[in-house]
Amino acid sequence: MRGLNRAALLASSVGLLALWPPLASAQGAKASSPPEFARRIEHLKPGEWVWAPGVSPSGPVVIYVDLSRQIGIVYRNGVRIAATTVSSGKSGHATPTGVFTILQKDAKHRSSTYNNAPMPYQQRLTWDGVALHAGGLPGYPESHGCVHLPYGFAKELFAITKLGVTVVVAGDAESHVRTSDNSLLAPFDGKGKPVDRTPLAGGEQYRWRPQLAPSGPLSIIVSKLDQRVVVLRGGVEIGRSVAEVNDDDPGSHVITMALREGKPRWIYIGLPGHAEDEGREVDEAVINRLRLPRPFYEKVRAVLTPGTTILVTNSRVGEGPLEHLTVIDAVKPLP
Repeated sequence: MRGLNRAALLASSVGLLALWPPLASAQGAKASSPPEFARRIEHLKPGEWVWAPGVSPSGPVVIYVDLSRQIGIVYRNGVRIAATTVSSGKSGHATPTGVFTILQKDAKHRSSTYNNAPMPYQQRLTWDGVALHAGGLPGYPESHGCVHLPYGFAKELFAITKLGVTVVVAGDAESHVRTSDNSLLAPFDGKGKPVDRTPLAGGEQYRWRPQLAPSGPLSIIVSKLDQRVVVLRGGVEIGRSVAEVNDDDPGSHVITMALREGKPRWIYIGLPGHAEDEGREVDEAVINRLRLPRPFYEKVRAVLTPGTTILVTNSRVGEGPLEHLTVIDAVKPLP
C-alpha cells in the first residue's frame, strides 16, 4: 500500500486522541473486555451472553438474530454492544425469517396460546405469536416460534428498546451453517437493509461522506487489528480511513467527550475488565499511538461534539486482509 503523505499524529484535547493509557496500566489483565469476547460469539455456550452498552452509549438500536448459529446480536449506533445465545423455533414451529419491528412490549406477558406460560420481557414481532422473550436455552431450537433469550439479557434488552426498533432474523436453524462475522459493525441498517461495508481500494487513503447522515450521535472506532478508523453518525458510516495504530494492549478502551469546567475533555468509560478507567481524564502526555491522513483528521476533528464516543479495539471493522501499511511524513502535534 502507498505511504500516507502528510499523515498526522492525533493529539490534544480536541483532537482525536491520546486514547491509550500507559502500557503498565494494562498489564496483568486476565480476560478480554467485551468487544474482544463478543467477536468470538460462536464460542458462547448455551445461556451465555455479553453486554457492553458503554461501547456505544446512544443511537438507534438494531437487533440481528442468526438462526444458523442460534445467536442474537445487538447494535447501537451501528456498533455491536451485546451478543447472546438464543433458542428459536423447533421443527414444525420454525421462527420466520425477515425484517421485523417491535410491535408490543410487555415485561410480564403470559401466552394466550400455550397454557398461560410466562414470557418475561416479551417484545412482539408478529401479531400471530412470534416474539423475543426470556425462555429455555438448551443449545438447540426448542421454542414454538419465538426467540428465547437468557433472562438477564432479555431484561437488559427490554430496557434499551422502544416500539419500532428493527429486528432482522436470518439463517436456517436446521442447516447449522456456522459462519464468522468478526466485524463490530452492524450488517444491517435501521431499516433492515444490508449495509455495504466497502473497503478502501487501491491507493484510497480515506473516505468522507458526511451527507449520508447530517445529524445524530457520533461514534468512532479505532481498529488495531484492521489498522482502520471508522466514523459512524446516527448509525450510518460517514467516514473510513487507513491508520497506523502502534499499541500492544490486547484489551478495549472507550472514551467519551464531556464538558468539564466548560471545556471539552476526553473521559474514559469503565468497560468490564477495565473498571479502573471509569471517569479518568485522558492524559495528553500519554504517547500517541495513532497516525491518520491529515485531511481525514481535520474533517473528523471539525465534527466532534460532547457525547462523541471513541472505541479502541482489536476487533475488526469489515476490512479485507490487511496489506502492509507504512505511514511517512508524519507531523508530531504540539502538546
